[in-house]
Amino acid sequence: MQYHSTRNNAISVRSAQAIKQGLSTEGGLFVPDSFPRIGTEEIASLAGKSYHDRAYFVLSRFLTDFSEKDLMACIKGAYTRDKFGTDAIAPVYKFNDRVYFLELWHGPTCAFKDMALQILPYFLTTSMKMTGEDKEIIILVATSGDTGKAALEGFRDVNGTRIIVFYPDNGVSEIQKLQMVTQRGNNVSVAAVKGNFDDAQSGVKRIFTDEDYKKLLDRNGFKLSSANSINWGRLVPQIVYYFSAYADLLSCGEIKVGDEINIVVPTGNFGNILAAYYAKKMGLPVKKFICASNENNVLTDFIKTGVYDRNRVFHTTISPSMDILISSNLERFLYDLSGCDDAVVSELMAKLAEDGVYEVSADIKAKITEIFDADCCDDKETMAAIRDTFTEGGYVIDTHTAVGKCVYNKYVSRTGDMTKTVIASTASPFKFNQSVLIALEDYNAVAGKNEFELLDMLEKKSGMKVPVSLAELKDRTAIFNTVVPKEDMENTVSDFLKVE
Repeated sequence: MQYHSTRNNAISVRSAQAIKQGLSTEGGLFVPDSFPRIGTEEIASLAGKSYHDRAYFVLSRFLTDFSEKDLMACIKGAYTRDKFGTDAIAPVYKFNDRVYFLELWHGPTCAFKDMALQILPYFLTTSMKMTGEDKEIIILVATSGDTGKAALEGFRDVNGTRIIVFYPDNGVSEIQKLQMVTQRGNNVSVAAVKGNFDDAQSGVKRIFTDEDYKKLLDRNGFKLSSANSINWGRLVPQIVYYFSAYADLLSCGEIKVGDEINIVVPTGNFGNILAAYYAKKMGLPVKKFICASNENNVLTDFIKTGVYDRNRVFHTTISPSMDILISSNLERFLYDLSGCDDAVVSELMAKLAEDGVYEVSADIKAKITEIFDADCCDDKETMAAIRDTFTEGGYVIDTHTAVGKCVYNKYVSRTGDMTKTVIASTASPFKFNQSVLIALEDYNAVAGKNEFELLDMLEKKSGMKVPVSLAELKDRTAIFNTVVPKEDMENTVSDFLKVE
């Protein structure tokens, strides 16, 4: 299978090159030249199989230049019981007869990003060998909270790589910040950016498209790559867990072969819901995708109107991983809906860069509204969703998953659609313990308590165990305390690499 750029489909590379490179030279994103079709009987065959087998079933259709031995080594190295605490890797929790939570947070950093970032280092090192790469790979990451720690943990001490993560100063939860600034490893660095996530993300993209800077790095034996979901190696593992969830529902007799389901995804960068859309293109029976946003509702407005406008107030919310106004993976979606028209995508992305706004054609808008629904909620509604979910079923969800649950409730009230629905549960409630406890108790209950007292409180309230990776932060000291203006991100990379 070949991969083309969303902004120049004359570019054609194998998956190993696409993964190693991360971003195309002109700033486009790599996409496969086709999507393999999978029949319902093939999907049914996954019901009795392990997550490893399900992953190979999907990934082998995209990473066709990987040998079976190499691909299985990547899968088995990434998805272990030691790392995820369960052989299921991404278990499905039945909330009631029509709502199921796909728990994507059992990995080492307690967020769904582990599902991709535990396997990406294996993909990347394998790709380096396959392409004869002799330079050291420098992973640049912009994070709104969860990607940063997951990438740091995934690439920690991986030979032939170094990683630097940029996060928005005052734009992540205290636990997320602690996870990053206490990160161990001889090849890692972390810096806060004065600004929001979009500032950090735009800064990373500028570095990737600065040809003079890339030549400087090349002379010093370095090559840039990315662990953000702009990298195909980050996105393709996410397709797997939607097939896995469907197979689990089949195994438990919750659905029959061929039954359609709805999928709800709380998202800011559009990558997680794009993976679900790609699964449908391959044959997964999905009736409706429900895109859930917090107060930064740029995706809600886009799906409803066809107008993408980032020129709006940026809100800092209790679901910080979704505090995003520039949704990078939307570019891949537009490429697909436009019939792989790179000229259309290039024009829209230029308008976004120049004016901060673009509008898609009536044809593309019609395609979106046919299979997508969207809504948003504020922090007050998010809190209510946490409280109501616990009251109704004794199940505790984090602030991002709560956005998904709230938007799903609105969707059902508006449409009456009772189709069985999978809600992507994207983070452990312990990562956002203060907000979750305020929702379940009140402000007074958390007043004056530190992060670790709050973890203990939530453990007692929820009946869940505090994840070991979070509990051990109590004994860690901060290693990284750099805060930089967004204009100095390139210099920060140079300082880390000691290049001039």
